[in-house]
Amino acid sequence: EAGLGALPAELRAAVRALVGDLDALFTALGLREESFAVGALSRVVAAELASYAPARNRRRTATNKASVVFVDRTLDLAGAVGHHGDNLAEKILSVLPKLPGHKTDVMVNMVELTALQTTDETCNIIAPGCLAQPNDPAAKALWESFVNLKQKEAVMEARRHLVEAASRENLPIKMSMGEVTPEQLSSYIQLFRNNLKALENHCGLLQLVLATVQTLKHPQTSKWDNFLAFERLLLQTIGESEMPSVLNQLLPMIKSYNERTKDDYTCEDFLVLLVYMYSVVGEMKSGKELDAAEEEVKKALIKAICDDTEPSPLLQKIT
Repeated sequence: EAGLGALPAELRAAVRALVGDLDALFTALGLREESFAVGALSRVVAAELASYAPARNRRRTATNKASVVFVDRTLDLAGAVGHHGDNLAEKILSVLPKLPGHKTDVMVNMVELTALQTTDETCNIIAPGCLAQPNDPAAKALWESFVNLKQKEAVMEARRHLVEAASRENLPIKMSMGEVTPEQLSSYIQLFRNNLKALENHCGLLQLVLATVQTLKHPQTSKWDNFLAFERLLLQTIGESEMPSVLNQLLPMIKSYNERTKDDYTCEDFLVLLVYMYSVVGEMKSGKELDAAEEEVKKALIKAICDDTEPSPLLQKIT
């Protein structure tokens, strides 16, 4: 509301550079723009462009009229850190380790399809599987189910594809009804293990089903559901109360390394939640109550980060 002068020096410089670039673009297009803004930073940019001397000169002589809408992108952050709906594809991409050299594919542990027996999750003797199976129609159809259906329906599709594949290979499979469990899918996968021809024919499908099993068993999956529940509650709470009360609710959940159990949020989890919260809330009126609540959350987070005996690479970078 106070305009450009209220922003930090680095952000002021970035806004001025952006305004200069926009003016150069509009000059090249011969535009006389009318600006509209949605969001606090957008208003600053639009106001700065309106008062920018070269832009004022350009608007006097430009012949082409245009409406320009500036939109704050803070909700893009909410999209990146949020846990959206009941989607198996998103869970797989979030909890399984990334395939080396790739940003959008994951490593699927293939040990279950071999005679090698090991409990070492870091075992790298067997090459990993992945999600991209462009030459396997059944696997492609299953992946589309993971993307488009709810988790329960997608897991049932995984079972159906697996049963059909086993039937085509004359494997001794017994179709069971009811809820699909990771253990049930694993038992079906075991039928393919000693049949090299069946393995070869359905390798792509088996990789996707293994990814499903490993995701459903992953400890991060239950935490994902907790995140989703918290985010939904947050959206309801923010509509009824102010940010200080939301931060005060968050405060008792911030625990140091020695106090945390596997179900508690880590420091990284809280950073993700805070980014989501502030992105969704958008503009806030500052005041003593908000300042005090933020200060308490800062203290608790700093203590938790400093007490962490096994800091992640991200926390190491932050500290």
